Amino acid sequence: MGKILKSKSSWPGTVVRKWLNLRGNAYEFHSDYPLKGKMEPSQPRRKSCSDGDYYKIVPENFPGCLGQENEDLKQQSGLIEQHVTRADDKVDLKMFVGTWNVGGKSPHDGLELKDWLKTSTDAVDIYVLGFQEIVPLNAGNVLGAEDNGPATKWLSLIREALNNNNDLSKSHRNSFELTKSSQPSRRSISNFPDDDPVACNSTLDRGYSLAASKQMVGIFLCVWVRDDLQKRITNLKVSSVGRGIMGYLGNKGSISISMSLHETSLCFVCAHLTSGEKEGDEVRRNLDVTEILKRTRFSRSSKDSHQPETIMDHDKVIWLGDLNYRLRASSDVHDHLKNHDWEALLEKDQLKIEQRAGRIFQGWEEGNIYFAPTYKYYINSDNYVAQTEKSKEKCRTPAWCDRILWKGDGMKQIWYTRGESRFSDHRPVQSLFSVHIDLTKNQSNRKTKPINQNHRPNPVLPYTCHGKVQAEEILLLTRAQSCIDTQPRLVSSAS
Repeated sequence: MGKILKSKSSWPGTVVRKWLNLRGNAYEFHSDYPLKGKMEPSQPRRKSCSDGDYYKIVPENFPGCLGQENEDLKQQSGLIEQHVTRADDKVDLKMFVGTWNVGGKSPHDGLELKDWLKTSTDAVDIYVLGFQEIVPLNAGNVLGAEDNGPATKWLSLIREALNNNNDLSKSHRNSFELTKSSQPSRRSISNFPDDDPVACNSTLDRGYSLAASKQMVGIFLCVWVRDDLQKRITNLKVSSVGRGIMGYLGNKGSISISMSLHETSLCFVCAHLTSGEKEGDEVRRNLDVTEILKRTRFSRSSKDSHQPETIMDHDKVIWLGDLNYRLRASSDVHDHLKNHDWEALLEKDQLKIEQRAGRIFQGWEEGNIYFAPTYKYYINSDNYVAQTEKSKEKCRTPAWCDRILWKGDGMKQIWYTRGESRFSDHRPVQSLFSVHIDLTKNQSNRKTKPINQNHRPNPVLPYTCHGKVQAEEILLLTRAQSCIDTQPRLVSSAS
């Protein structure tokens, strides 16, 4: 067993880089796809994240990694140029969206995800899965090196659940080959007419591969796409916005993934907004949303200036996560909870109140909520903390913190519900959508603006900053020096 010298000075350096929001890896993400561009094996990371399981994408000049390679494929095959316009130039695809705050717990090997992912139902084309608090939000994780170990475990469990093939998951960890399911096809491609030149070969095995995944402290977003749609995915990009300590560290904030499927641009935003149920905390959450919309930027060059640059530039957007909106204080909350009167409780829901008042998410949609509040439970229990906790400080009024919203034409929500896993103090939430995808170019529908050569995406410093630091932020800051002081000079490496 060797010894690696790890100087204590590296900790202050890491803290300073995070504190100043120096976003050297802001555009990096992981993918199963053999994308064109600079591909590097990941450097060793804390807790030995096995980045060798998949590609680490570092775009050259950030032009949109998948774009050029797939444009070449399109030109070679003549799929776009030779496409015959029909009266129906759209297809409907199924998209599963799930969000889960896992309370800082790393998944164990036996954690069952099939019930959450509904893999026993009709096959889904795209899975969009967002997590919050995949690591504890302590000073070491917020201010120190990123712990990628739990993210690797989640990816492995998801891959196994979606592909239903343990041997496939194991073999994938030893190669860079594109994942293909060895199971028989679970769906027909009836969405594509038989004579459609953009339809994929029906003889292909159809498993699911990781299109993109990205982590920022405890926030983690991954998108999985059916293998036979791989060549139709272009312009994969990511953008992260920190909204935590002082308004820009990553303990709160968002990760956004942008991509195009055929000629439709899609954006998925996974957010963890400001916590707290004191009066006025909803205003801070509103500010988080405003800043995320303002500061999220997807890199563009002059060659792909028609591609979306902001969240709202996309044809279709899904916003998921622990949005942390609570219930307005009221003496009858617990009576409504006991009687399962969700309709009465939702009248006190901060998100709906703020949205109706036009202060946030104007024009966005959310499905009807027919399920119980998703927070806060005792772990491994069906009891809310508020039902038994006597301490007012520790008590949390049950609330629908975990939500899924969308914006854009051609999206129909099929169902919206919650899971019943007792793994954390939150219940997971999931939804299934039917999404219209354009098969042909339609420039008249493009929302994007010409690129501004003087524009600097993802500025180093935020536009605004919280004037008041929360108690939890002060606690993290006071512990930061302790983390630096207690970090051992010599760290044992795995042999």
